[in-house]
Amino acid sequence: MKYSYISHLYCPKCSNTFSHEQKNQLCTCGSPLLVEYDLEQLGKELSKEDLVGRVSSLWRYHELLPVGDESDVVTLGEGMTPLIKMPAMGEDMKIANLWMKDEGIIPTGTFKARGAAVGVSKAKELGVTELAMPTNGNAGAAWSLYAARGGIQSTIVMPIDAPKITRNESAISGSNLYLVDGLISDAGKIVAQSVAEHGLFDASTLKEPYRIEGKKTMGLEIAEQMDWKLPDVILYPTGGGVGIIGIYKALTELKKLGWVEGELPRLVAVQAEGCAPIVKAWEEGRSESEFWNDSETVAFGINVPKALGDFLVLEAIYQTNGCAVAIEDEALLAEQKTLASLEGAFVCPEGAATFVAARRLREQGWIKEQEIVVALNTGMGIKYPDTITVEVPILQKGDTIKKSIKS
Repeated sequence: MKYSYISHLYCPKCSNTFSHEQKNQLCTCGSPLLVEYDLEQLGKELSKEDLVGRVSSLWRYHELLPVGDESDVVTLGEGMTPLIKMPAMGEDMKIANLWMKDEGIIPTGTFKARGAAVGVSKAKELGVTELAMPTNGNAGAAWSLYAARGGIQSTIVMPIDAPKITRNESAISGSNLYLVDGLISDAGKIVAQSVAEHGLFDASTLKEPYRIEGKKTMGLEIAEQMDWKLPDVILYPTGGGVGIIGIYKALTELKKLGWVEGELPRLVAVQAEGCAPIVKAWEEGRSESEFWNDSETVAFGINVPKALGDFLVLEAIYQTNGCAVAIEDEALLAEQKTLASLEGAFVCPEGAATFVAARRLREQGWIKEQEIVVALNTGMGIKYPDTITVEVPILQKGDTIKKSIKS
């Protein structure tokens, strides 16, 4: 058996094909490229039962990943994050089967490690020596650290108000880190110019084909962790949208392999009210979104005014009879506290938004009480220390604590 059953790259817009053995960015028509595998052959040589006993990381699915030689794999043990039943939150929402896929328990603290692991591994295989990318913070942190592990130099540009922790992660890796007084779209313009002038490999969201392949392993894991019985609904915090694109790709590949049966889960793209271009496009029945002016949200990771792969996000929603929901900052911050107090889970603001969306969709009857619902928490809450403000009493030496009696 081969380590990878990758076949080629293809354009979802114009159907052009490209070799996976060469460095590729966008299609000549400007569309992101997707990876195709020889699923027919793979289905003859591998069964889902063959996964039992494999390494507990995303590389357990290496046949469905694009790296052809195991020696090029760059890993920090990412993947196989827990799928956790949330009974207290489920009772509070009247959702009997509520689960959380917790991506906070992963190297670099967010799901971005998945895309970085696979993207950097393939870049190494292709002979890339230096990559560049704009980021809202977490992706840059992950890619700079994985690039360092893979012996690749990185250049990272992020907004000046990106979370300080992600800035530190990039800086300590030895990355060429720059801050821009603007949004990720402004950082993207600077990176594009640098790529053109200095010949760097552009690792921007969807401008290389392999980040999606890392993100799709969330979908593969959910299916395996549920014993190959798919949930009814998956809610995902959506900025650039690579995660929801990847999950949809994973589930469709599993269907073609015959490893899962029945309808695909209804996919829900969750955005912030202050930056909701996908929601607006979905509400209008459109196939692409418009640039969202003056975007702003405390859920910094989903503050993406215009996603390059918006048409792929919307296709995933339409094809699964899903929907798109916008959440106010006040509501997601309140839900973040509810999650911590009811379940002991300190999730990131983006993850909290998915639980607000689940709550509201249940209230509207779109989610039924007995349906199996998976909410994605894409990072650990401690990476966003400034989103939580608390007042704590200060004791003097010798003071005693007067306990209040709770009824």
